[in-house]
Amino acid sequence: MTEKNFYITTPIYYPSGKLHIGSAYTTIACDVLARYKRMMGFDVHYLTGLDEHGQKIQQKAEEAGITPQEYVDGMAVGVKELWNLLDISYDQFIRTTDNYHEEAVAKIFDTLLEKGDIYLGEYTGWYSVSDEEFFTESQLAEVYRDENGNMIGGVAPSGHEVEKVSEESYFFRMSKYADRLKAYYAEHPEFIQPDGRMNEMLKNFIEPGLEDLAVSRTTFTWGVKVPNDPKHVVYVWIDALSNYITALGYNNSLPNQMDKFWGNDDQHEVIHMIGKDILRFHSIYWPIMLMALDLPLPTRLVAHGWFVMQDGKMSKSKGNVVYPEMLVERFGLDPLRYYLIRSLPIGSDGTFTPEDYVGRINYELANDLGNLLNRTVAMINKYFGGEVPAFATATEFDADLATVVADNIAAYHKQMAAVDYPRALEVVWNIISRTNKYIDETAPWVLAKDEADRDKLAAVMAHLAASLRVVAHLIQPFMMETSNAIMEQLGLGSAFDLENLALSGLPTGIKVVAKGTPIFPRLDMDEEIAYIKEQMNAGKAPVEKEWVPEEVELTSSKETIKFEEFDASEIRVAEVIEVEKVEGSDKLLRFRLDAGDADHRQILSGIAKFYPNEQELVGKKLQIVANLKPRKMMKKYISQGMILSAEHDGKLTVLTVDPSVPNGSVIG
Repeated sequence: MTEKNFYITTPIYYPSGKLHIGSAYTTIACDVLARYKRMMGFDVHYLTGLDEHGQKIQQKAEEAGITPQEYVDGMAVGVKELWNLLDISYDQFIRTTDNYHEEAVAKIFDTLLEKGDIYLGEYTGWYSVSDEEFFTESQLAEVYRDENGNMIGGVAPSGHEVEKVSEESYFFRMSKYADRLKAYYAEHPEFIQPDGRMNEMLKNFIEPGLEDLAVSRTTFTWGVKVPNDPKHVVYVWIDALSNYITALGYNNSLPNQMDKFWGNDDQHEVIHMIGKDILRFHSIYWPIMLMALDLPLPTRLVAHGWFVMQDGKMSKSKGNVVYPEMLVERFGLDPLRYYLIRSLPIGSDGTFTPEDYVGRINYELANDLGNLLNRTVAMINKYFGGEVPAFATATEFDADLATVVADNIAAYHKQMAAVDYPRALEVVWNIISRTNKYIDETAPWVLAKDEADRDKLAAVMAHLAASLRVVAHLIQPFMMETSNAIMEQLGLGSAFDLENLALSGLPTGIKVVAKGTPIFPRLDMDEEIAYIKEQMNAGKAPVEKEWVPEEVELTSSKETIKFEEFDASEIRVAEVIEVEKVEGSDKLLRFRLDAGDADHRQILSGIAKFYPNEQELVGKKLQIVANLKPRKMMKKYISQGMILSAEHDGKLTVLTVDPSVPNGSVIG
């Protein structure tokens, strides 16, 4: 028999704060796959851990008045406690401060240096401490400039400020491997999932020209020192990414498991599960590093979306952060695991709402699954004294149920192979739904009235128990407690066999429990939704509406809009560089403006009659709507925004700001 080895990894999390449901999702998603593969006969190694080096950790420790090691030791305890609460079946927990990892990182750096893939140079760029990443000007979400138009700062896509950093640095020759990476992408279209993400990497980062990567820092000391040049610290790209192989004993003192778990062939499957925000590092930097080390690339990178809130990303300041501990303590572990895995569509983001969370528990878990189990156990007790009849076919509906179960078992394995968990659970619920319908079709309460229908009644009870047995097997990787409870109530013990699962595999001579216990009691929707909102708001009662004095009548010339509609507009400061009348129009002025973009933008505005001497506007700092869709005017001009103005008694005045405000500043 061919040995089947499976290696699954989470990203190593950065312990700068408490982990919320986003990190819990990734770790649970990997746990589901690890458990499934074990049930399918694979030898599994599941790795998770922490990325404990870097400037931000050093700063956090200084703020707390402790050493960086003391800081990360405390954080590691908390993360392990969370994984224990979530019943994560990891095989290894790596920390980048582990001696074996630091030993290997130093050797990897030396190897790449000796090969000429790393060289010493100088780096100047815009750096975000929070992201631990350099950004080019074009990558920034916002750019700050002085009165002369020179860039003085900006904001990264994450929302964190950047600062200009100039320092000596070692560089990795990424450009050397760009063509080889593109060829690998072409030969392995399944390498990055879901579909579309590979094109993102090609279009945004590789095809424009892959720049060499700074892989050391001298502005902080908390990290692995560069051998023979200890003023440099090995930067996160090499330090953190290499954890996937150092954990297997690559270049260090651990038992070497590289041959067993690292490979890309029929005997090996290696999957890195990551959030979409770190795909670039895993799909470009990491494969190139492996190529330089002459190592195989992982089988697949699975880049999932994020859980966001209705008002955007989770943020403590917004009072919308959801921590997994609160949900587990209130509702139990399985509802959390089920909700997270069922609710994040493959390839896109999912929105967490308290209403959806409580609703899924009540309708999908309590009504659909829980009620099916309750009815089945109760009827077997009522009609057969708790003894489950032998599996047999006797009603006209049995064959269709068997077909639906068989088809959905096959679909389940297909979706699990694709790591499409929502669809995998959807096919399980297809079985649950069809089984509930089977009860209505066969009407056991009617069959029980006629002794002549005794065989049919027995077949129905057996099919119900058999169907629930199948469901218990299929949900075992997702909801272990629920799966075990179903098996226990059916008298089936805890033996699971996903490889040979079939409706007809129901054992004989089993006896259900005397009285079934609801596995998911129904919740009071209003009460539980209010509880989650209160916890999200850190114990503060949510504000339902702004207070407005009753005697004041609010007026507007237009219909009211929601805050989200207003918030979609980006209003920026823009300095008038040039302005002129548009030939052929007595209304339009054509502006050239510095709005903090990589280049100046053009806006046409119908205010010519209010500014007969348009040159008086040159040098003024105006307010513009910067994200308005460009439109063509006068058949040849593109207008890239709108200039804001105030109108009263037939007079119009453009809205200006203090001259000291940098161009491109966002007005909020």
